[in-house]
Amino acid sequence: MECITWFAPILPGKLEAWKAFDDEAKGPRWAEHDRSRKRMGVVREVASLMQTPEGDFVCLFQEAKDLAKAFQGLAQSDDPYDVWFRERIMDVHGLTQEMLEGPPPATVTFDYHNDEG
Repeated sequence: MECITWFAPILPGKLEAWKAFDDEAKGPRWAEHDRSRKRMGVVREVASLMQTPEGDFVCLFQEAKDLAKAFQGLAQSDDPYDVWFRERIMDVHGLTQEMLEGPPPATVTFDYHNDEG
């Protein structure tokens, strides 16, 4: 498995839109989200809202069998849910489709696992 942690800024004035997007993805569209992530090989995804004096950010942790394949899947998919999801993150975070073609340029430097848990 591969994992990555990265931050995506929430554009100024888009916090309420992000909250609505988050609520919809984990609420009424959860089954679609689940199918999408399984199709892409994502096994874990955690999003945390981080509000700082420098602005609002989403801290993301993603784990997949192949992160590059998962990102390419989202960037290139024509599945209606994936298109909806991609459009929302482009609007709220200012990401482009090209930026989604591969994992962000983040390097995992510490990865602790407790094998007893």
